Amino acid sequence: MKYISTRGDATPRGFCDILLEGLAPDGGLYLPASYPSIDDATLTRWRGLRYAELAFEILSLYIDDIPAADLRRLCEATYTERTFGSRQITPLKPLDEGVFLQALSNGPTLAFKDMAMQLLGNLFEYELDRRGQTLNILGATSGDTGSAAEYAMRGKKGVRVFMLSPHGRMSPFQQAQMFSLTDANIHNLCIEGVFDDCQDIVKAVSSDLDFKRRHRIGTVNSINWARLLAQVVYYFAGYLQATTNNAQKVSFAVPSGNFGNICAGHVARCMGLPIDRLVLATNENKVLDEFFRSGRYRVRASAETFETSSPSMDISKASNFERFVFDLLNRDAARTADLFGPQLAKQGGFTLTAAEFAPAAQFGFVSGSSTHADRVATIRDTWQRLGVMIDTHTADGLKVARQHLRPGVPMLVLETALPAKFADTIHEALGRAPERPAALQGIEQLPRRFTVLPVDAVAVKRYIETHLN
Repeated sequence: MKYISTRGDATPRGFCDILLEGLAPDGGLYLPASYPSIDDATLTRWRGLRYAELAFEILSLYIDDIPAADLRRLCEATYTERTFGSRQITPLKPLDEGVFLQALSNGPTLAFKDMAMQLLGNLFEYELDRRGQTLNILGATSGDTGSAAEYAMRGKKGVRVFMLSPHGRMSPFQQAQMFSLTDANIHNLCIEGVFDDCQDIVKAVSSDLDFKRRHRIGTVNSINWARLLAQVVYYFAGYLQATTNNAQKVSFAVPSGNFGNICAGHVARCMGLPIDRLVLATNENKVLDEFFRSGRYRVRASAETFETSSPSMDISKASNFERFVFDLLNRDAARTADLFGPQLAKQGGFTLTAAEFAPAAQFGFVSGSSTHADRVATIRDTWQRLGVMIDTHTADGLKVARQHLRPGVPMLVLETALPAKFADTIHEALGRAPERPAALQGIEQLPRRFTVLPVDAVAVKRYIETHLN
C-alpha cells in the first residue's frame, strides 16, 4: 500500500513514512493510492471479532511496513477493556426506535479522540524506537484533540508535544485537562486567536520544509492519515453491532468541525461498508453544512467564527475537507491544489461547478446545523425521556440525525465526549451537574502550566527551538 498527496506529489510513500511526516511536501494531505475493497465474505468473517482483532484486520489493509505480529500486538495493547471501560470498546446504546448512541468517549480523556490517539501514541513510540529517532509533535486543538494527544504521548520515549489552543475558548474542564499536565515532554501554547489561527500556524510551520526536517516536526491532528485510519475501525464496529446480515444498511450522524471524524466514515463507505447516509452535523459555525447544501465552501474570518457551547466545533476551516473534495473531483490533484491553495488564499473559499458538485450525493452525505437552544432542548429531552445524559456536541449530532431518519435504517449517532467536559451547559439544561470519574474530581483546582503566544508562526517556531533540550 502506497500513499499519494491530494495536491499531486505522487512520490509513493509507505505508511510509516507518512506516520511521522504529517503534511505532504506540497502542502497536501496523504491518502492511499486506492481504497481496499471489502467483500461480503470478509465482512461476514469480521462479525465475530473483538475490537482489537477488527482493528488489526482493517489496519493491515493499509499498513504493510510493520510486521503483522507487531501490528497485532500494538492493537491488542491499545484497545483494552481497562482503557476503554467495556469489552466492546464502542458499545451501542439504544435511544429512540432505530436510533443508537455509539459510545466513543470512555477513554482516558472522555472524548472520541482517544479512540485514535491511544493507537497513535503506541505507533509513534514503536516506529521511533525502530528507527532510533525522536519526534516533535506540533498540534492544534479546539478542545479534545489536545488532551487526547497529551495523555497518549505523555512519557512516550522520543516524543515531545507542542499543542496550540485558542486562548480562553475551551471549556474550563478541557483547559484543566491539558494545562494541569506537568510532564516534561508536554508543552501547551495558548494562541491569542481562534482555532483556525492555531491550525494555520501548524500548517505554516509544517510547510517550512527546512524547519520541519531539521527539528523533526510531526502532527497528531487529523491531517495525519494514521489518526483518521484508526477512526475508520469504529464505523465497522458500529455497523457490525447494529446489523445481523450484510444486506442491511445503517446511517451515521457525526458532529463535525474539522471533518476528520466523518471523513473516516467516508473512507469506510468507499471500502464497501453498507452505509446509507453520512449525516454531518454542525453548530452555528456551519461552513460544512453550507457546502453540502450548495457546493459553496466559504471560510469565515476569526471575527465571524462564533464562540459556542459546543466549542470543539468552533471551526470554519476544515482541514480534512480537502481529502473528500479530492475524491469528489475524481482525484484531480491539480484542481484540488488550486482550490485549497490559491483560491482559498485569495478568495477565502470556492464554489464547485454543478458538474463537480453533482457526485456529492453519491457519497451519501446530508447535513444540518444546530443552535445553543437546540442543544439545551436535546440534552433535556434525552435525559427526561430516556435517562441518558449527552454532551453538547453529541446533542448537535442527535438533533440533526432526527431530521434524516429513514424507515428500517438504524441511525448511529457518534458520541463526541462525556457530559462532564461541558458542565455549564449541562447544568443549564438539567439543573444539575454531570458526574465525572473520581480521578478527575477537582481537576480545575490543580496548578496549570501553559504559555500565551500571539498569532504568529515565527513566535511558535522560536518557542519550539528554545525548548528542544
